[in-house]
Amino acid sequence: MKKLLSALILFLLFTSVKAQTEQDSVKTTINHMFTAMENGDTVLLRACFTTNPVIQTIGLNKEGKLAVKDETLQEFISSIAKLPKNAADERIVFDAIHIDGVLANVWAPYKFYFNNVFSHCGADDFTLVKLSGEWKIQYLIDTRHKHSCE
Repeated sequence: MKKLLSALILFLLFTSVKAQTEQDSVKTTINHMFTAMENGDTVLLRACFTTNPVIQTIGLNKEGKLAVKDETLQEFISSIAKLPKNAADERIVFDAIHIDGVLANVWAPYKFYFNNVFSHCGADDFTLVKLSGEWKIQYLIDTRHKHSCE
């Protein structure tokens, strides 16, 4: 009985450590994206994504109506490349991470600062896939607003 209990405890510890390691790997990919944004590093930024990701923002359009805006990876990279180094500072909280094999989903509320001045807040929702042993962002959608940012 003691051997069975010991084996069960070891199994649970191993699976818990493996899950934590996968979560850390997912976090690393997302953190690399934000580091790339802050440093204007377009090579690192591109490396965080799959070859054909979906990037979207939910916000108000020119008419003041809620809309979903699509952006290509190249458009995203180009917009980051135009920013001064250390201008874009997005501070996230990893609120929830769910992993099923090669698929991960991350919910991360954030506050965005531009040149050290608060700009807006919202939530990022990432879907990542594990390709050739590396987590890559396949889908990123976010909200943006200036209210309820506590």
